[in-house]
Amino acid sequence: MSIAPVQEEITSSSTDVAPDVPWITLVWNDPVNLMSYVTYVFQSYFGYDRTKAEKLMMDVHTKGRAVVSHGSREKMESDTEALQGYGLWATFQKDD
Repeated sequence: MSIAPVQEEITSSSTDVAPDVPWITLVWNDPVNLMSYVTYVFQSYFGYDRTKAEKLMMDVHTKGRAVVSHGSREKMESDTEALQGYGLWATFQKDD
């Protein structure tokens, strides 16, 4: 009497599952908002201290943009909408 060998099912996935990389919110320089107002928004919305808010504002002013927050896509969407509500030019994207 012979026993048939047991076949083991092997599953493999050809698609790699990439982790959801962090997202960022960017604020872009614009010709409308005063630097003091942008600093105020960063302090009031994010709760950043004056030094951090001013540094981010200067990045926006001199470099044309600044990363002002990072986290999940949902949080970055929320931050972007809030900043746009303040009248700032804000977008979000995946962090590189």
